[in-house]
Amino acid sequence: MNAFTTPALTCSRLSFSWPDGSPVFTGFDLSVGPGRTGLVGLNGTGKSTLLKLLAGELTPHTGSVKVSGEVGYLPQSLTLDVSLRVDEALGIDRARAALHAIEAGDASEEHFTAVGDDWDVEERARATLDQLGLAHVGLDRTIGEVSGGESVLLRLAALLLARPDILLLDEPTNNLDRQARRRLHDAVAGFHGVLVIVSHDRELLDRVEQIAELRDGAVTWYGGNLAAYEEAVATQQEAAERMVRAAETDVRRQKRELAEAQTKLARRARYGSRVAATSGDPKILLGARKRRAQETAGKHRNLHEQRLEGAKERLEEAAERVREDAEIHVELPFTAVPRGRQVLTVEDAELRTGARVTLRVNGPDRIALVGPNGAGKTTLLRTLVGQLAPASGEVRTHVPLRWLPQRLDVLDDALSVVENVSRLAPEANNQQIRSRLARFLFRGERAERAVGTLSGGERFRATLAAVMLAEPGPQLLLLDEPTNNLDMASVRQLREALAAYEGALVVASHDVPFLRELGITRWLRLADGELTEVEPEEL
Repeated sequence: MNAFTTPALTCSRLSFSWPDGSPVFTGFDLSVGPGRTGLVGLNGTGKSTLLKLLAGELTPHTGSVKVSGEVGYLPQSLTLDVSLRVDEALGIDRARAALHAIEAGDASEEHFTAVGDDWDVEERARATLDQLGLAHVGLDRTIGEVSGGESVLLRLAALLLARPDILLLDEPTNNLDRQARRRLHDAVAGFHGVLVIVSHDRELLDRVEQIAELRDGAVTWYGGNLAAYEEAVATQQEAAERMVRAAETDVRRQKRELAEAQTKLARRARYGSRVAATSGDPKILLGARKRRAQETAGKHRNLHEQRLEGAKERLEEAAERVREDAEIHVELPFTAVPRGRQVLTVEDAELRTGARVTLRVNGPDRIALVGPNGAGKTTLLRTLVGQLAPASGEVRTHVPLRWLPQRLDVLDDALSVVENVSRLAPEANNQQIRSRLARFLFRGERAERAVGTLSGGERFRATLAAVMLAEPGPQLLLLDEPTNNLDMASVRQLREALAAYEGALVVASHDVPFLRELGITRWLRLADGELTEVEPEEL
C-alpha cells in the first residue's frame, strides 16, 4: 500500500441476498478506518457474511466494497490440509527454500527473486510463532501434528507475517484454550491498522476501541470497548422504556378523554331532542340546529380521535426503540437436589487419554472444568455421561443426568421443536410442553418449526430447552464449551436458564468471564493427565 494512503474499508449502497432470495443487506453503508473495531449483533444478522464481503470471499449483488490496503481474513470455520508443512501454512516456504539454496551456494536469480527483501523471513516467522505461544512448533512439521487450536493460531501467524493493512477476524478464539486466548488477545492489542473482530469473547472485545452493532441491516457505532457499549445500550434501553411508559399513559388518557367526550355529546344530543320536541319551533329551524350540533359534535369527536391516533403512533415509535432481545424466564424446581447429596462418584477411573480421575460431586455443586486443549475435558465428560467406558476404575451417577455436547447433536433436524422436546418428556402433554417452551422463547408457530431450519442461536436454545425440560428432571447437567458460536444475547439467555437450574452442574469451558457469572463453587483443572482443584485466581 502507498505509504501516504490510510487503510480503510468502505461499503456503499451494498445489497446481498442468499440464493433462495433471502435478503441479508439492502442499501447497506459502512466505513471503517484504522483502529480496533468489535462487530457485534444477534446470530443471523449477517456479521460473518459482512466479513466475507469485505474480504472479497463473496460478491455483492449491487453496490460496492472498496478496500484501501492489503486484507488478511481469518474465517470462523478453518480447515487446513494436514499434510501441509508449517512453513507452507505460513506462506513462507518458497522464500525459505530460496534462502537455504542461496546459503548453500546456489546464486540463481530465481532464488533472489523469491527472497526479495525478506532476508529475515525465518527469524520473523519464529518470532511470530513465539508471540502466539507456538515456539515449540517447528517450521518443518506438518499441520497434522498440531492441535486444532494451534492450527487457528498458525493461520493467524500467517496473516501477521504477510503484514496486512487490514485484518478481519471471525470468532478467532473459538476452541482456543485459556493460554492460547491470552496470546491471541495480546496479538490483537499489538496490531496497528484496520482491525475488525466478530466475537462473543468478552475479554477480547474489552480490548477494542469501538463497537459496531449490526442490527436490522444497519450499523450503529459506540465509542469504547464492550463494557462501554453495554452501558450505553442499557442507558438507551432505560430511556426507551420510560418513553413507552409515558406513551402508554398518554394513550390511556386520550382513550378516557374520548370516552368522556362521547358521553357528553350523547347527553347533549338527548337534551337537544327533548328541547326540540317541546319547543314548537318550525321544523326547518330545528333541522338547521340539529345539523349544526352534529357538525360540532363530529369535529369534537374527530379532534379526540386524532389525538388518540397520535398517541398510539407515538407509542409504536417508542416501542420500536425498545430492544427485543428477549430474556428467558424459567423455573426448574424439578431439577433441585438436596445440599450434600452425592450425585456423581468417580473412583480412580482411567480415561482413554490416559488421565486418571477420582471425583465426587454433591448437590448442588457448580463445577468449572478447565484446562488446555487436548487435555481430555470432552473425553472426561463423555465418560461421565456413559458414552465412553473407562479403561479401568468406576463411574457412577446417582441422579438423572443430561448433557449438552459441543456439536448440539441431541435433536432430530427433521422434527419440530415441540416434537423433539416430547421425545425427551413423553409423560408431558402437548399443552404442558408448549407452555414450557414459551419460557424458552418458542411461542406459537416458532415451536412448530423444524429444528433443521433454525438459526444457530435458536438451535442452541431449542437444545437447551430439550435437555433442561427432559423427564425425569436432570439433577446433574454437563455442558461442553456451551458458549462457542453464541452471540451475546444467546450467552445471556444461557446464563438466565442456568440461574434457574437447581441441580449439580459441570461446565467445561475456556470462557472464564462466563464461568465466573455462573456462581461456580469448585474449579477443576485437567492437565498432564491429572484432575486437580484450583483457585480461580490461578487461571
